Amino acid sequence: MKFLLIAINSKYIHSNPAVYSLRAHAGAELYEHIEIAEYTINHAFTDVLADVFKRKPDVIGFSCYIWNIGMVWELVTELHKLMPSVPIWLGGPEVSYDAPKVLSEHPEVTGIMVGEGEETFRELLWYYVEKMKNSVSEEDGSNDVTENRSGLSGIKGLCLPTGDTPCRELTNLGALPFLYEDLEIFENRIIYYESSRGCPFRCSYCLSSIDKKVRFRDMDTVKKELQFFLDHKVKQVKFVDRTFNCNHAHATAIWEYILEHDNGITNFHFEISADILNEEELTLLAKMRPGLVQLEIGVQSTNPRTLTAIHRTMDVDRLERVVARIHRGNNVHQHLDLIAGLPYEDYESFGHSFDRVYAMKPEQFQLGFLKVLKGSELHDRVGEYGICYMEKPPYEVLFTRWLSFGEVVRLKRIEEMVELYYNSNQFVHTMGFLVQAFDSPFRMYEALAEYYEENGYFVNSPARSYRYQVLLAFAGEKDRKYEAVYRELLTYDMYLREKVKSRPVFAKDLTEYKEELREFYRKEEEKRQYLPEYTEYDSKQLARLTHLEPFFYPVWKLSEREEIKAAEKPVFVLFDYGTRSPLTADARIAVTEPEV
Repeated sequence: MKFLLIAINSKYIHSNPAVYSLRAHAGAELYEHIEIAEYTINHAFTDVLADVFKRKPDVIGFSCYIWNIGMVWELVTELHKLMPSVPIWLGGPEVSYDAPKVLSEHPEVTGIMVGEGEETFRELLWYYVEKMKNSVSEEDGSNDVTENRSGLSGIKGLCLPTGDTPCRELTNLGALPFLYEDLEIFENRIIYYESSRGCPFRCSYCLSSIDKKVRFRDMDTVKKELQFFLDHKVKQVKFVDRTFNCNHAHATAIWEYILEHDNGITNFHFEISADILNEEELTLLAKMRPGLVQLEIGVQSTNPRTLTAIHRTMDVDRLERVVARIHRGNNVHQHLDLIAGLPYEDYESFGHSFDRVYAMKPEQFQLGFLKVLKGSELHDRVGEYGICYMEKPPYEVLFTRWLSFGEVVRLKRIEEMVELYYNSNQFVHTMGFLVQAFDSPFRMYEALAEYYEENGYFVNSPARSYRYQVLLAFAGEKDRKYEAVYRELLTYDMYLREKVKSRPVFAKDLTEYKEELREFYRKEEEKRQYLPEYTEYDSKQLARLTHLEPFFYPVWKLSEREEIKAAEKPVFVLFDYGTRSPLTADARIAVTEPEV
């Protein structure tokens, strides 16, 4: 008997810990009856359909989320035609909160596993194993017929066409086995790890607010499993705990452990509430190796009325202080989020939230759009708030009482500009100087989005290298006085990221500096003043491994819009690509003046 668990991820680098948890919890006795098939939403539908059919499953189970449910429904429809006798089961948040309606609309589905599925799946698997045994025994005339439990109605946590079975109790996390004994199948993919379930907060847009009890995995077990990741030098472990630091003792114990056992390679990702970090936790974070941890901080809004409406408890003033303190350590990547479309947040209010979060200087700044999820409180209050959203996944907001559809579209375009010119980390110094020519960061990205629209760049998106030239043209139009400065800023930003093969058209001609550049590397071969770690390389090799660029403006440290004058002689900046920042991947720089 083969029970095929199907996961359809949004990208190849993602994995689905849910299906692996189901298989691990089923135990060794049932392991042979479980097969896992993982695909992505980018796979050709017919290829996925053919692959599932080729596996010849006796039962199929789909893990359902907003990003894959469209493909799931297509597969359910066609698989039922191809294998009409094969039971099809569903589980996951996208089908759990309105399960009877799902079954009424999709008669091909046998049933739905509602809520946490580990124990429910194990009992369901036993049901089919025993059913298969009984079928074989009856066919060969054997008297060895196993009692088929009490049927599906005796399994808790199911929604059947005939009705719901009793609710399943919440899972004891200590009883769940480790998922990653075999790391080969997760090679080049993100490892997701769970040390707790549930969330103490009641944010009205979030499904985690439904589970009102926070449960924690035993700390000794957690440490043992973290050591497994460290010993195997896993590149990244992403904690899926909804608010990792909701229990200070739990968070502190884990952070202390990874600090003490750091292998110099593994990165740990945590979703936290920054405003509740205490002094002990902040001190621990300050000690972390650059790149050891990264923090995802959901701000969502800084509008007090909005925060009250969505039941989000947050001290924004303290959040700013905490983020700034972490930022000063220059060792922890911080990812801050906003959500557009929340109650009481109009276009101008969102702009204020944008500016306030932008001023916190996160390494990543994500603009998200409200998704009205089934089962959330906000889903039940859309009429009250005048929220209109897409009928199909991802159920994204179209407009609200405070935000028109046209304004949503404008914010979508601003989001794209933030992705291209902020989150790419390719234009840090240029954007830092350019923003001072506008009333606020929000207005700068708004104007940049309008420039893209006017020039047709949203339709014909410029290549990555050409975006520098687009930004130069935009800056020249909005801040013409400093056009020469922008040329150097963009040159600096470009070489900070990579030693480009083709010299950018906006950069100065280096012909007149050839002798100075050649002399610098000749002397560096002798003295090793700036590149002491490259002792085995000669001057030509050093030139290939690095880049030396002349600048007439101190673009690497421009911060104020003052009367900037070009120097009479250039200062040279050395970009070392063998040594990069673990947070930004920027090349190490050294400012020097080569001798002729």
